[in-house]
Amino acid sequence: MSISTGSAWVDGSSSLMKRYKILRGTNWGKAAVVGIPAFWLAVFFFVPFLVVFKISLSETAIAVPPYTALLEWDVEEAYMTFKLNLGNYFYLLEDAFYLDAYLSSIKIAAVSTFFALIVAFPIAYLIARSEGSKRGLLLALVILPFWTSFLLRVYAWMGFLKKNGIVNEFLLSIGVIDQPLIMLQTDFAVYIGIVYTYLPFMVLPLYSALEKMDITLLEAAEDLGCTPMKGFFLITVPQAMPGIIAGCLLVFIPAVGEFVIPALLGGSDTLMIGRVLWDEFFLNRDWPMASAVAIVMLVVLVLPIMLVRNSQGKQEAI
Repeated sequence: MSISTGSAWVDGSSSLMKRYKILRGTNWGKAAVVGIPAFWLAVFFFVPFLVVFKISLSETAIAVPPYTALLEWDVEEAYMTFKLNLGNYFYLLEDAFYLDAYLSSIKIAAVSTFFALIVAFPIAYLIARSEGSKRGLLLALVILPFWTSFLLRVYAWMGFLKKNGIVNEFLLSIGVIDQPLIMLQTDFAVYIGIVYTYLPFMVLPLYSALEKMDITLLEAAEDLGCTPMKGFFLITVPQAMPGIIAGCLLVFIPAVGEFVIPALLGGSDTLMIGRVLWDEFFLNRDWPMASAVAIVMLVVLVLPIMLVRNSQGKQEAI
């Protein structure tokens, strides 16, 4: 009996020593650097996602909150019921309205991202090729709109684009047009608003990529007879591709779910999923349906991003 007790004590001591060595050898600084962002994502992304997903599987009810519980416990009858309502997701497939909203949102976001790239690339290239003393000032000018309220900037565009706004008044004064153009409450105004609002998110990743580009490659290409246009597409664009992908994602993802810009600058026929979510939550008070719309939109956006990042990781590994 004493021998077994002693061996157990020795085994316990060795186990404690191993754990102590593991804890002592742990890099707590590295663990904190990794753990804090993981905790942040878990609290402010994963947990809210689970809550929204739970609501999407419930049924609408005239109550506070306006949906039924998935798990119900009857004390008197002493039984528990668990209900999952998949009807919201099936209804998304049956009703063409939601599919049109998804497609319209993706179209508007894609077109806005394309024009944001066209506008941002020359700006980023200019900043990257400027003298070191001027880069800080130029970058500050790019970031400067963030110091102003988002709503104020969108309202300012309403003043520019309305019938008696600055743009129409200027075009009438120089004789380009005979009558005011209808620009406000159109998809054109939405494109302008999104491109203007998210332009810095495109410029900064492009600048980061272009600033690291090796200029000697362009000089060598010119010595070998390569034209500037051909050198741009064969050398500059491939080296700027990480910045292009990052900027497009930073613009496209929030633009798909944009609500404020289509509501203020777009017309009644401007259909975007952000407005559909607002209507379902606050006008119809159909929280389960709105949650299902949000979950599907998140899946539609996250899966392509995961595929792109996976392909990038494989290319870097090669």
